[in-house]
Amino acid sequence: MNTLPFALAAVSEPAPAGRSSAAGIAIILVCLAAAVVFAARAAVRHFKGQGGCCGDAAPPPPEPDKQIGTVVMRRRMELSGLHCMNCVGRVKKALDALPGVAADVTLDPQVALVSADRQVSDDELRQAVEALDFKVVSIS
Repeated sequence: MNTLPFALAAVSEPAPAGRSSAAGIAIILVCLAAAVVFAARAAVRHFKGQGGCCGDAAPPPPEPDKQIGTVVMRRRMELSGLHCMNCVGRVKKALDALPGVAADVTLDPQVALVSADRQVSDDELRQAVEALDFKVVSIS
């Protein structure tokens, strides 16, 4: 049994009276424009550091400053890829997790000020940050 002529007839039938394909296209375009506007607004908030990126809707509560022994080393790490306070909190937590290391991380500028009560290699600091998919631009 051949159903192809029936399928072609159904596709080629005109739209029912009172409905035009132009109206349907207009509705689709309005919905698409609204979605683009909402997405653009969210992107702007995200890159200003006001968005809830990194999986959380709100920034985590600030971590208390980690207490370490006598500081024998300090480093300044220039970072990139931090978009919000969630990102800042994640980097601080990762650096503070290193034994004998305490960090202060800022969003603008994207910097981590690291203090340590032991000698810590630049590679160890870099690995802690880059494991989170952020980039270390420089360490001084």
